[in-house]
This record gives sequence, C-alpha cells and structure tokens, in this order.
Amino acid sequence: MTRPVPDQIKAMAEVAGVPVSDEVAARIANSIGPAFDGFAPIAGSLPFDLEPATFLVAQTGKAAS
Repeated sequence: MTRPVPDQIKAMAEVAGVPVSDEVAARIANSIGPAFDGFAPIAGSLPFDLEPATFLVAQTGKAAS
C-alpha cells in the first residue's frame, strides 16, 4: 500500500465517473496521503478474519444465551 499520486487519483476519479482537474487530484492525494503513511507499518499484516465480508453473518446472527 503506497501513498497515491495525483495521476492515480485522477484516473480513479475518471473511472468512477467523477472527473477532476489536476489541481483537485493533487489536493486529494495530499489530503489522504497521511492516512496511507499511517497504515503502512501494518499493511498486509491484519488477520484475514477482519475482512468485512462476514458482516452480514455477524449482523444477523443470534447472541449466545
């Protein structure tokens, strides 16, 4: 997981149907970059069971009595 650069932000925005200017892409990259830096030390080390795909199972399950 690496800090995104403005070109990547611009490409992702275009794919999502929300094209942005170069200036806006740079601002987005600068604003979310610190979050990527913060998670870098643990990237790829979280247990797979923390994956949210089981959310519905946990949400609809009954509590143990």
